[in-house]
Amino acid sequence: MTQSVIIKRSGRIALLVLNNPPVNALSAPLRSALFDALNDAGQDPEVAGVVLIGDGRCFCAGADVSEFRGDKADKISSGRDPGELMTLIDGFDKPVVAALHGTALGGGLELALSCHYRVAARSAQLGLPEINLGVLPGAGGTQRLPRLIGLALALDMMLTGNAVDVDAALHMGLVDEVLDGELSAGAVRFVEAVIAGGKPLPRIREREIKIDQAVTDFFTQARAAVTKRRSSKEAALSIIACVEAVLLLPFDDGLTFERAQFDACNASPEAAALQYGFFARRSATKIAGISAATAIRRIEQIAVVGGGTMGRGIAMACAAAGYQVSLVETSADRAQAAYEAIAAECERMRSSGRVSAEQAATMQNLIETRHALAEVAACDLVIEAVFEDMALKTAISRELGSLCKPGAIIASNTSTLDVNVLAQASGRPQDFVGMHFFSPAHIMRLLEVVRGDATTPDVLASVLAVARKLGKDPVVSGVCYGFIGNRMLEPLLRETEALLLEGATPAQIDRAMESFGMAMGPCRTMDLAGVDVVAKVVIECGKLGALPDDPHYRIVCRELYELGRHGQKTALGFYQYEGRKAVEDAEITGIIEALAARHGIARRADISEQEIVERCLLPLINEGFRILEEGIAYRESDIDVVWLSGYGFPASRGGPMFHARAAGISYVRERLLSYGQLLGNAYNYWTPAATLSDAIVQPA
Repeated sequence: MTQSVIIKRSGRIALLVLNNPPVNALSAPLRSALFDALNDAGQDPEVAGVVLIGDGRCFCAGADVSEFRGDKADKISSGRDPGELMTLIDGFDKPVVAALHGTALGGGLELALSCHYRVAARSAQLGLPEINLGVLPGAGGTQRLPRLIGLALALDMMLTGNAVDVDAALHMGLVDEVLDGELSAGAVRFVEAVIAGGKPLPRIREREIKIDQAVTDFFTQARAAVTKRRSSKEAALSIIACVEAVLLLPFDDGLTFERAQFDACNASPEAAALQYGFFARRSATKIAGISAATAIRRIEQIAVVGGGTMGRGIAMACAAAGYQVSLVETSADRAQAAYEAIAAECERMRSSGRVSAEQAATMQNLIETRHALAEVAACDLVIEAVFEDMALKTAISRELGSLCKPGAIIASNTSTLDVNVLAQASGRPQDFVGMHFFSPAHIMRLLEVVRGDATTPDVLASVLAVARKLGKDPVVSGVCYGFIGNRMLEPLLRETEALLLEGATPAQIDRAMESFGMAMGPCRTMDLAGVDVVAKVVIECGKLGALPDDPHYRIVCRELYELGRHGQKTALGFYQYEGRKAVEDAEITGIIEALAARHGIARRADISEQEIVERCLLPLINEGFRILEEGIAYRESDIDVVWLSGYGFPASRGGPMFHARAAGISYVRERLLSYGQLLGNAYNYWTPAATLSDAIVQPA
């Protein structure tokens, strides 16, 4: 059995080493072991001070989130609960120093805040990200952090969930000293200096913040700002209330109030959804046939073929992760244009504060542009990112198969096309995989990894490793048109255009979907992606014979494409644009009315917000269940990760499959059948997936 706390001695100093791989999560066994070790150190006359330090890659990345829900939930408030441990440390009569490296997040930072001092290596990142799980710091964080660094900084850290680096932590007083060299030795020297100084031990609980009118206004403004949040609004309001309690309640009463607020937030549907999403992302890389023993191919140099918007974004994503990147274009002029566009984007990211000047320079310097496809020969991974055209992608796959070195992985950034066809064209299907990035590729977190029929386990494992290094949320998909995300998006867009023809406006549809929680409505999304791009996908699908025999299918986007209304880039699409601002356009109503008249579609004025949301989401969910039945996705939660990370589905609703479960499978089936009766079902748009007819269906 693993020893949760390793006890070491350095003279008079006891080092208590957290040992709960991989991230030293503050689980019940670790809390109990640490509590006992601290009691022993307190009673040992030969111990004059204590250092808490983490083994492995970090100090402590937070609580064991699995304890928040289900049968494990009672562990938080029973036995050696976090609050009991923190109180023990806070009241310790010998100096306790937290020595931080890697991450000190959530419960890890709360553990450090209960100590008398905090020292840190330069690698340290400190934060309280609990709001991302729909809860708040529940082990004294809301009461100690404001007392240490002030109301504004503390509230910002907790409401954003963002971590701060060691320089910022030192500046705000969150850490007492930054240590170079070996951390444990430096921490021991720090404790010995504290002991030699003989000063009373500083306890955060004893600090006070004075109340004045400015402070009162501060909380009023904070609450007003929270109303604009898309998720975790309840947790945000509770955090504000807890920080206000720092001023209004004695410390111990503040802890009691904090615990009650934590429990209330944790019991909310939103917290359940957010915590589900957290575990869904973890589960997505657990693939049958792949284990820690699966060989990983060495990938150091990456080539990206195609210097358009997507290719440039992929190159930047790879360079940001430290890979040497060759960006290949068809001519020297196009290669130079791609390089200049990358330089401009790096500068924009620097000026906006997204990256530092050093990071921007490093990213740009790691990308070299080329104009000969043969340049890919030395690369370990080659990602084709040319225009979404089967003939073009097939031809390039064939060339890459002959040019790439043995053992190199060949990937296609196709968003819809048959990866098996491209893999066979390469002549090396075992080395071939789909890597569907989402635009902008250097920002969006989702990466659909498309496993072809012949893709070997080591290739899949290697690409998943690359995805994690890129900071992506990878989801493995089987081969079908559109894979997981775009295949499910298609019925949503189909119903969006049907609703437009029947009388809804673009703004009406977008407002309804954004009120539901989507990051952006479908009409604005099509304008942003490019109506021409959207229409061409439909047209290409028609060439492949994959469209339903429906004369009204997606005719709106095709009409706008023919009229040159290509979206934001032409300042006209479903909206007209003033810069990036979408403005309702009376002309679009006339265009759609005329289109509906030509196709004999009756228009009506009684389309409700509920109808819009249901007609957009129900077919999408239904398609998700069909994808599961076909084995395209491994599990329901994988589908939810795709929609949470790539399509702006509200995190507070957990993803479309989780949302369907919350609504009830029988309800989803009933509403599909109801719309089938109301609208007709000649093309099986409203036929429930077979799984939805199984009353005992259980989530994957």
